Amino acid sequence: MRGYYTKYDCSAADLNPIGSICKIDLKRFLTWGSTNLGYKTLGEIVQSKATAELRPKDTKQVSEDDMGMSFEELRHYGTLRKMFGCGPVSMFNRLVHEWEEFPVATVAEKVKLFFRTYSMNRHKMTTLTPSYHAESYSPDDNRFDLRQFLYNISWDHQFKKIDQYVKEYEKEVENMKNEKK
Repeated sequence: MRGYYTKYDCSAADLNPIGSICKIDLKRFLTWGSTNLGYKTLGEIVQSKATAELRPKDTKQVSEDDMGMSFEELRHYGTLRKMFGCGPVSMFNRLVHEWEEFPVATVAEKVKLFFRTYSMNRHKMTTLTPSYHAESYSPDDNRFDLRQFLYNISWDHQFKKIDQYVKEYEKEVENMKNEKK
């Protein structure tokens, strides 16, 4: 969904049996297989950090660090974008209330980063290997998503609106603090 892969390399195959499963759900399945079926190697896979292995072996590369977002966050973005049809502004407005542990400005930056990278790499979704689909939510974006695949990555109007909302939320929080005094 975010395009963190090499087009025509790791995405090339005849069939991708796990391509429509997000990493969080896949890890849950592997944990179940390790525990209930006795395949201990699956547990080792779950414990390892995801890496694209594009850097020299002596360099520690972790996919979540490179992407600037966790797989759990990416799953949440995907659900909001695909299942709820959220664009940048509506996603920000939802996440501000769902991610109360983050400052409003941090939520804004996370949403902007997702949409910037999503739009830069959306074209890759048109060439994905066919995947098995077990449910309607899927990070595999190209089969039933009829939206455009070439985006202007700046999202000028939407990002300005998010910045406006950040100022309003921060002002509201400041006013609430002043009222308590």
